[in-house]
Amino acid sequence: MAYPFRAVARVLAVAGLVAFMLLVAGCQRADDGVAAFRGLDLTGASYGRDFRLIAPDGRERTLADFRGKAVLLYFGFTQCPDVCPTALIRAAEARRLLGPLGERLQVIFVTIDPERDVAAVLRDYTAAFDPTFLGLYGDAQRTRETADHFKVYYRKVPTGGSYTMDHSTLSYAFDPQGRLRLALRHEQTAQDYAHDLRLLLQGS
Repeated sequence: MAYPFRAVARVLAVAGLVAFMLLVAGCQRADDGVAAFRGLDLTGASYGRDFRLIAPDGRERTLADFRGKAVLLYFGFTQCPDVCPTALIRAAEARRLLGPLGERLQVIFVTIDPERDVAAVLRDYTAAFDPTFLGLYGDAQRTRETADHFKVYYRKVPTGGSYTMDHSTLSYAFDPQGRLRLALRHEQTAQDYAHDLRLLLQGS
């Protein structure tokens, strides 16, 4: 099976634009001078409490497996032409910007296309961005249940003899205690992501 890495290579050009945006992005602070989250604060949300999905090695994984780390969770599919590769490039850059704290960040890519994103495809796809990134999958029912629990939208769209996927583009961030804290927008920069993840890792 040929893996869809042409999309990855095409989107690497976005990295140059991201680097420029990092230079011009400003630092936002609350009125009291304390650094504020740049993403949407979801602290105390009643959804996004956990997942139960399968890793490429066949092990079932839940949020409890990553206790002590911040988790950045994104729903997508490996044949996505631009949005998903951009999200993972940004996540890799955010991890780099965190410096030593980046060792305590786990990026998780949950496929919404388990029909095509089998274990080997997910493993190779996430490793193309960062070897520490983890792809997770479930069967069709578990995928739908997990997406609904995180208020993630997706649907299959026929395209000739195949199909693509429409889906929402938020990334979710959890603190080291496993609590959902933030929704980060696709339009935000890697610097914005690193800023908020640093606050979570430092206990804010």
